[in-house]
Amino acid sequence: MERTRARATVFLMLFLGNLGNALEVPLDPKVLEGLPQPPTITHQSPKDYIIDPRENIVIHCDAKGKPHPSFSWTRNGTHFDIDQDPKVTMRPHSGTLVVDISGEKVESYEGVYQCTARNEHGTAVSNNIVIRQSRSPLWSKERNEPIIVQEGVSLVLQCRPPAGLPPPIIFWMDINFQRLPQSSRVSQALNGDLYFSNVLKEDSRNDYICYARFPHTQTIQQKQPITVTVVNLDAINETVAALYNETDFLSDGSAEERRPTFLIPSGSSSSKMVLRGQVLELECIAEGLPTPEVSWSKVSGEFPAKRTSFLHFQKTLRIVDVSESDAGEYRCTARNRLASVHHTIRVTVKAAPYWISAPRNLVLAPRERGNLICRASGTPKPTITWAMNGIPIENSPKDPSRKVEGDTIIFEEVQTGSSAVYQCHASNEYGYLLSNAFVNVLSETPRVLTPANKVYQVIRNNHALLDCSSFGSPIPKITWFKDSRSSTLDGDPYVLHENGTLEIHVAQALNSGKYTCVARNSLGISENHVYLEVKEPTRILKQPEYKVVQRNRNVVFECKVKHDPSLIPTMTWVKDNGELPDDERFVVDSDSLTITDVTENDAGTYTCIMVTTLDQDSASAELTVVEQPDPPTDLELTDQKPRSVQLTWIPGDEHNSPIRIFLIQYADSLHHHGHWHNLTMVPGTKTTAHLKLSPYVHYTFRVLALNDVGLSNPSLPSRMYKTNPSAPDENPSGVDGFGTEHDNLVISWKPMSGHQANGPGLQYKVMWRQKDVDKEWTSVTVANVSKFMVSGTPTFTPYEVQVQAINDYGIGPEPAVVTGHSGEDLPMQAPDNVQVLVLNSSLAEVHWEPVPPKTVRGRLKGYKVYYWRERSLHKHNPHHVEQQVLTFSGNKSHGMLPGLQPYSLYLFNVRVFNGKGEGPASSNQQFETPEGVPGRPSFLRITNPNLDSLTLEWGPPYDRNGRLTGYTLKYQTVNISNELGPVEELALPANETSVTLLNLKYSTRYKFYFNAKTGQGAGPVVTEEAATIMDEAMAARQVDIATQGWFIGLMCAIALLILVLLIICFIQRNKGGKYPVKEKEDAHTDPEFQPMKEDDCTFGEYSDTEDHKPLKGSRTPSNGTVHRDNSDDSLVDYGGDGGDGQFNEDGSFIGQYSGKSSARDTAGGHESSEAPSPVNTSAMNSFV
Repeated sequence: MERTRARATVFLMLFLGNLGNALEVPLDPKVLEGLPQPPTITHQSPKDYIIDPRENIVIHCDAKGKPHPSFSWTRNGTHFDIDQDPKVTMRPHSGTLVVDISGEKVESYEGVYQCTARNEHGTAVSNNIVIRQSRSPLWSKERNEPIIVQEGVSLVLQCRPPAGLPPPIIFWMDINFQRLPQSSRVSQALNGDLYFSNVLKEDSRNDYICYARFPHTQTIQQKQPITVTVVNLDAINETVAALYNETDFLSDGSAEERRPTFLIPSGSSSSKMVLRGQVLELECIAEGLPTPEVSWSKVSGEFPAKRTSFLHFQKTLRIVDVSESDAGEYRCTARNRLASVHHTIRVTVKAAPYWISAPRNLVLAPRERGNLICRASGTPKPTITWAMNGIPIENSPKDPSRKVEGDTIIFEEVQTGSSAVYQCHASNEYGYLLSNAFVNVLSETPRVLTPANKVYQVIRNNHALLDCSSFGSPIPKITWFKDSRSSTLDGDPYVLHENGTLEIHVAQALNSGKYTCVARNSLGISENHVYLEVKEPTRILKQPEYKVVQRNRNVVFECKVKHDPSLIPTMTWVKDNGELPDDERFVVDSDSLTITDVTENDAGTYTCIMVTTLDQDSASAELTVVEQPDPPTDLELTDQKPRSVQLTWIPGDEHNSPIRIFLIQYADSLHHHGHWHNLTMVPGTKTTAHLKLSPYVHYTFRVLALNDVGLSNPSLPSRMYKTNPSAPDENPSGVDGFGTEHDNLVISWKPMSGHQANGPGLQYKVMWRQKDVDKEWTSVTVANVSKFMVSGTPTFTPYEVQVQAINDYGIGPEPAVVTGHSGEDLPMQAPDNVQVLVLNSSLAEVHWEPVPPKTVRGRLKGYKVYYWRERSLHKHNPHHVEQQVLTFSGNKSHGMLPGLQPYSLYLFNVRVFNGKGEGPASSNQQFETPEGVPGRPSFLRITNPNLDSLTLEWGPPYDRNGRLTGYTLKYQTVNISNELGPVEELALPANETSVTLLNLKYSTRYKFYFNAKTGQGAGPVVTEEAATIMDEAMAARQVDIATQGWFIGLMCAIALLILVLLIICFIQRNKGGKYPVKEKEDAHTDPEFQPMKEDDCTFGEYSDTEDHKPLKGSRTPSNGTVHRDNSDDSLVDYGGDGGDGQFNEDGSFIGQYSGKSSARDTAGGHESSEAPSPVNTSAMNSFV
């Protein structure tokens, strides 16, 4: 049992180093089992030990050592033989005494006790423990006489409690155990007395009771109640005779105001001594009328702010943990409006001994040196004495290796067996200190106590501490190595501490690895290996963001984290630093938190915390839940007037989104029951609105609140507020006068609402008169209509009209006069003097004289010019009659006719029109337009391609716009890289429709530009491209060369493939030979592989299919013509221009492909030179 207890409690502190350079190192209990150790006191009772007489006395004394120490006691300086007293026992494996006081007087065990713990290596002693029993004596019997005191004078009620151990706690209460109220006028002094600076009538009572509570026994005793009666001077004169012989009478005169004087302390100055570390309490209580106020100051400095407090309404100054700096003069001042008085307290601070440096256990190897230092201070300065194993050192055996020099014992060349426990005793008149420190002389080889192969893991850029706890005597020297042990680790970035710990201030990945710790002394060597792993820090890459979300919506907080892959992370989400609610709406994923159906209770701060075994990172974001505001409440109508009322309300909850606007609506149960109308809006900061009202309305109001989320539900309706009817305030709006027939006038207006009527019986008084003719108004009163028709009016005559509102309570204000016109009729006369001026081939200007206003018979809207192209002046153009019309405003007398066709005959006339319609037309006039430039040729076709010639065929323009004077043909070569050669130009006569170009280059592409001309100039250009064919011998050579190249340069398999392709080509030709139309083949972009011609199987050239820009690899039809947009194939193309191709049963064509048309067909067939549609161009992409 003792061995187990020693292993659990023993903890050896070694000092490593020489003299004052020792270091304390904890040792493993397993190491301690085989090491000797002198005794060390581990637990003892306090020096001043006050015991409860109702309980057993327990005096503690525990110690450790190897071997376990034995214990003995002294009482009052002599040996205390516990075996002789059956009431006293000592606890096993301890020196603690237990005294059974049942049936015994506690006083017999009071005294001074001291414990001694010893083993073969030394003796340790405890403090002197003074045992005293707690005392709570009864209050002495006394009779308190009633006190009669004059109002305004001072009074002191004395408590004088019995002396107890420890002193009792004093407080004043009444008979109902309620504390008596205290103030700056009435307060309790430190000695327990109750002081009145001046008494008042309400201080009269018969239950002033002083209570004393004794803390150890937890008993409370009370003094007999004191009766106090406060009277004024008149009452004293009436009762003094009756009470004089039976009571005390206290009076200093009338209750007049008086200057302050101190009740305590007395005099102008006093002194007080306090011990260092205790509590200083200074007290000043003054009397006077009015009640004096007390304040404090320190004459020689400032109060220590953190240790100073003022109690009892500034009457007590309290300073805790007093130090020498608190000594000095303190001044209290009592002041009322009559005067002030001062008292100075001189405070001196003494000090019981306190440690500067208590001696500490010392472990030395044989022949080592060491010091025990015992330094204490106090006021007065304490005396230092030494003892060894409990015996004054001067009476101990002499030791040549030990020398005492005041507060220090110096050991030199210590020897095995000189272990001992030394006691340092420091004392002055205010107390003493006792400390035990052993010197243990050991010889031990080094041991490394840090577990072998321990792995340390740290985060990059943090500091790393590699432990090398060791034990040995002499003290081992620690060295560190890394990996190869090439050199010791000392210096940046490594720091070697005295206890052997190796520190790396800022660990990096390169610091990872194997470290070796070596402990070495004169007796041997020991080493240990540890490993350092530097990990990447955990970092939150994407932090959650502040969210504002509406209630019942979903919200997602993202938290993306990067961490060291070898560490296992744990993601935790908290809300407001607490756990997430236990709610299935909170869904935590690997890198996000989703809250569905958000409620207001979900608002708060959400923090994602990523934790690994080494570090953590966190980030927070706030969630604000918003929604539409709650509806306003408590609508109230005030300041009610005939045409206005004030509406007030209480806003509803904003739900985290400030209210921007309050919308006030009303319902009129008299005119539109159940319908709510917007009345006005006020800012969200207001809760009242002054509303302007209309007569004859039964108002009910409601208020809606608008924030950034939306509009609240309406408030409950207010009570109904009825306004009285009155005459109309306004007349109908939108009054107008117009005619629907040539002999009437229709007067219309916008009907007034019931809200505008201001009363019942709404009618309209309609008034009219002919402007500038009639002076008197003709009127009629109507109801429930919005227009009135006046018949028999002259055509389009101005009238003045009015519409006035009338109800049962009067008529509306004077209505505004509106001018209108009676109905219109068709104009009577056509414009005269119509003329035309031809400006150019496409523009003419028409002039006319305006018609007289009276003949318009209505509001003049304008003039219309009708014109049409009668025919072309060229015999070949058809006859066109397409009537067009241009409209001109009524203030115009001329207008332009744009977009005319050149070289044409036009007819036109002019008409006037009003709101009713058009008048008669003027007589038709005619004009001719001059020649213009021609349109583009109707088509351009290139046929009969040969080695050095091409034939071009064309059709004249559809729009000749004059007499053709000829054609212009320009052409130029296009090489393989699409570069253009020099331009050749050829003028052709107007009667030609084809031309053959000779002496062209073989196998060359040409681009042609073709347009027509008149006397006015050249028309737009049409372009085409075509190529001459290749020479047969050259084609054959190319085939031979290509063939030889493939057979020589490539593998035999490719040559065989070419041969197969050629055979297939001939088979296909023979298969379709019975028809002139050949099947279409896909062209290849390889210049070695060209489309074959029909007659000689040679390869033709490729030509571009783009307009204006030739492209490489384009395919050329058999007739040499290149068309644009060859994207689709059409069967119609194989039937010639007429489109009458037919199919045989096997799908082949019947009929010949027509390569060109005759000149006569071309002239009359309207063929176009535009690019054919994609459907018509694909037929040109076939092999022929």
